[in-house]
Amino acid sequence: MGEWPSQAVNSFRTRALPEPATPVGYAALIAAFDLALPLPPRLAAIAERHHPVATADWLLLTPRHRPDPNLAAQLTFAIKWEGIDLAVLAKLFQNVEIATITAVIKATPTGIFARRIWFLYEWLTGRQLDIPDAGKIKYTAVVDQEQQFCLDRGEPSPRHRVNNNLPGTPSFCPMVRRSHLLVEAEDKQLDAQARAQIGRVRPDLIARAAAFLLLNDSKSSFAIEGERPSGNRAVRWGQAISEAGNSALSIAEFDRLQRIVIGDARFVRLGLRDEGGFVGVHDRESGDPLPDHISARAEDLTDLVEGLVAYAARARAGGLDAVATAAVLAFGFVYIHPYVDGNGRLHRWLVHHALAAADYNPPGLVFPVSAAILRRLDDYRAVLESYSRPLLPEIEWKRTAKGNVEVLNDTAGFYRFFDATAHTEFLYSCVEQTIVEDLPAEVAFLEAFDRFSQGVQEIVDMPADRIEILQKFLQQNDGRLSQRARTREFEALTDEEVVQVEQLYGDAFGQRE
Repeated sequence: MGEWPSQAVNSFRTRALPEPATPVGYAALIAAFDLALPLPPRLAAIAERHHPVATADWLLLTPRHRPDPNLAAQLTFAIKWEGIDLAVLAKLFQNVEIATITAVIKATPTGIFARRIWFLYEWLTGRQLDIPDAGKIKYTAVVDQEQQFCLDRGEPSPRHRVNNNLPGTPSFCPMVRRSHLLVEAEDKQLDAQARAQIGRVRPDLIARAAAFLLLNDSKSSFAIEGERPSGNRAVRWGQAISEAGNSALSIAEFDRLQRIVIGDARFVRLGLRDEGGFVGVHDRESGDPLPDHISARAEDLTDLVEGLVAYAARARAGGLDAVATAAVLAFGFVYIHPYVDGNGRLHRWLVHHALAAADYNPPGLVFPVSAAILRRLDDYRAVLESYSRPLLPEIEWKRTAKGNVEVLNDTAGFYRFFDATAHTEFLYSCVEQTIVEDLPAEVAFLEAFDRFSQGVQEIVDMPADRIEILQKFLQQNDGRLSQRARTREFEALTDEEVVQVEQLYGDAFGQRE
């Protein structure tokens, strides 16, 4: 064990502080025990003045909040002020002697924070401390719901007299902080907004809008991967998206979905990987891997994916926020990267699954989240890299004979536990965009198209498919029928009819255009 931080510094493990301050809580535990893991997105420190300014990266508190330089005080401070960071705690408990942690609990065996630490130690390690059950005292929650997203309905642990409201299991349990952005997003009740919108629109229009949004989401999910699927392939994946939430998750279900995504599997191994994996490229000359992200080890995949499945079931039963659930499942899956190919589309399918399973979206309607992501690819990549980039230096690996990577250290914990706050903030913004912009825009388009179609029929008898082509030509040429269209596809229209059609288009679509 090293020394507890005792003086103000300007940076901590290359992360700059906004002003000189002494790292405490999880930062102090990381420093004192030299824990090897990506730094939590937000750490705590004690400033030298009484009115410090906190930032997104640092919670700065006043000198009167300074904890004593010992394990019990720093652990208590961390849980009280920073919430539950399972990644740090799991690493810490691997490095602390069982007698030491036992002494911490026995010093205040009925204390609220001591019981939470006690439960978390036994929950994470699977080892039972030599401490008698807590007895008949008031229950306390493991997770403070004011700080982090947790279950509305957990289960009691009589031994520790705590209510286990953690959203997952020791196999997979990323956490989400209640940031200012997420509190605001929750308060908007976007699911209720979507239902209110649907209630004001004719059912036939909703059905047509739903069909378009579904296919658009399917195509967008492929486009994010740089693919342009055939019409049949996009429709098949759209069908899989429409069925999301109907069945419980399982490895077998993921395998089935991968087969749909891949289509022609002659050159791709189906099922969970049996070797290492990475996202990146190879050096053109040496063939060495140049990873941007290194996936979980093959030997850890079954436990990690089963943990993700258990998280989904536990979150649904316990009333966890639907968008937070979707973000954790989706981004957790893509970091694990359990398959050789198809991970990205399955990752986005999981968003639809979590929202549908929680009845977040109106029945029969898919929020085109992939389309929103496609419009914000830079933000999407930044969110992915917010964890994968700091994770990369913590993974020891070597090149295999086939040009793959072989991971040399135990990395399972990196994929079990991470802070998914930024991921949830991003997903909430995408969901809001689909509800506030995409859904109303598609309904407005359909209403305008119906007005245009009915008007055209009053001018000239024209089949529905020709009206669709006519509308597209007008849309592509700012409401005017091009000379090419007038001399080819629509040469039968008279000059007077062309003027009427163009005026009709302007009346129907002009305001929207």
